[in-house]
Amino acid sequence: MKSLINIHMDFLTDEKLVIVGAAGMIGSNMAQTAAMMRLTPNICLYDTYAPGLEGVAEEIAHCGFKGLNLTFTSDIKEAFTGAKYIVSSGGAARKAGMTREDLLRGNSEIAEQLGKDIKAYCPDVKHVVVVFNPADITGLVTLIYSGLKPSQVSTLAALDSTRLRSELAKYFHIPADQIQNSRTYGGHGEQMAVFASTTTVAGQPLSELIGTKALPQQAWEEIRQRVVQGGKNIIDLRGRSSFQSPAYLSIEMVAAAMGGPSFTWPVGTYVNNGEYNHIMMAMETTVDKNGVTVAPVKGTPEEHKELDQSYHHLCKLRDEVISLGIIPPISEWSKINPNL
Repeated sequence: MKSLINIHMDFLTDEKLVIVGAAGMIGSNMAQTAAMMRLTPNICLYDTYAPGLEGVAEEIAHCGFKGLNLTFTSDIKEAFTGAKYIVSSGGAARKAGMTREDLLRGNSEIAEQLGKDIKAYCPDVKHVVVVFNPADITGLVTLIYSGLKPSQVSTLAALDSTRLRSELAKYFHIPADQIQNSRTYGGHGEQMAVFASTTTVAGQPLSELIGTKALPQQAWEEIRQRVVQGGKNIIDLRGRSSFQSPAYLSIEMVAAAMGGPSFTWPVGTYVNNGEYNHIMMAMETTVDKNGVTVAPVKGTPEEHKELDQSYHHLCKLRDEVISLGIIPPISEWSKINPNL
């Protein structure tokens, strides 16, 4: 008995984690990362594509992880029964020439089904992370149909802030750790709001550097553009969409929700605060065992204007999904999910 206890002590929790879309590149990397981070012995991989799914399960088995009880299935009821944490990259991938928004209809329908399956098979789930694009919308659709509380559903948005950190580190030729508090908010799409006022570069406020010899205005505009187009750049370089970074950050979000170290990069969260309403978007957030907590976004008037534009763009996408009949009008959301 003692050895069993020791194995379990080594993990963050023994509760069931389900990885949806596990046969894909993001999903299989999430499975690998979750096993390496020793989040839980109980990892279940789900995908509709059975051969690919079995291949991923085989690969992870061949890693020889200690104490891992890995299961895999293409039956959603079996996958979700007893699930306490779910992370889903189970949408269609963005291909060359496509914008994230091109994926809107198909992936919104997938998100609707995800939400309904959560409500049907694991209403007691503690936290759900949605990774497939356009994540702000798919996360919102999932939240509506799942019946969960807003604090229990988050979407991947951190990648834009980490890309900003990376671009600044490259430009200034300093270690990335010396770039503190780099932030993008709003949509995880081409309309994201890239902030400067939050960031320090080797202890110096970034906003004091912009427009000087250290960082001319034009160079800053180019950095912003590279952040916005960060995903496209990976496709151009590798011939496939980004998978390592979204997988890692998503699993860090799950780890935080399980009670591991707090996740302090922005995540997409449901916002309904009088200024921004009935929308999912990246805010100043913390993820921990209580789920997502939101703090006010601090920035200049210009930055807030940019955030407003990002919000209005997301509202258009949301309203498009309403007009497609995938989600009902806002006034009816509370009938499906009393938490909204």
